[in-house]
Amino acid sequence: MSTVELKAKDGHRLAAYCAKPQGQPRGGLVVIQEFFGVNGHIRRVCDQFANDGYLVLSPAIFDRAERNVELGYDEAGMNKGRELRAKLVLDNCMIDIQAVIDAAGAAGKVAPLGYCWGGSLAYLAAARLSGLACAIGYYGAQIAGHSNETPRVPTLLHYAEVDEYIPQADIEKVRNAQPAVTIYQYPGTEHGFNCDDRKFWEPKAAALARERTLAFIRQHVG
Repeated sequence: MSTVELKAKDGHRLAAYCAKPQGQPRGGLVVIQEFFGVNGHIRRVCDQFANDGYLVLSPAIFDRAERNVELGYDEAGMNKGRELRAKLVLDNCMIDIQAVIDAAGAAGKVAPLGYCWGGSLAYLAAARLSGLACAIGYYGAQIAGHSNETPRVPTLLHYAEVDEYIPQADIEKVRNAQPAVTIYQYPGTEHGFNCDDRKFWEPKAAALARERTLAFIRQHVG
């Protein structure tokens, strides 16, 4: 496991955590961070998928605003994450993600996989970017606001049952606008249920969502 530097088409250089599988990769995954940076949780997610056989890259999306960002899940981390996200331009985030997709393509077919803010970015990548086989998003609060943008590839979305940031009406908006998108909700869960560093971690739901995610990746990436 290491950190690599990638170059976006506008010349911006960004870091990406890189986790490699043993042996020939089955394909590439782009794991897109929450607004807490490429922190310990995101790196563990990358390592887990590398163990499943994929080349995994996780871009430091915050690099355009501040480098080497790793935040905790406390109030200070939340505030700092929001502050940094507000400094970024969405189109530039897409440029950075495209650069990482292109790099991951060395391993074969590619899927973006995002959590929280990264879940929204993964959805937008599916609608706007090239070189993808499928996309997966976990509890992306901004997806409803972009539900008029149709993914170009098979897309899977995971949502909590009760999410303080994503009302049920938003999930139904996505369902109605994009009937081809596969959506799961997980009973007894709240926002961030996949993250074992967050107070709302729900291990059974997290395991089921991961099982479904891996099956989806196996189907579309390899």
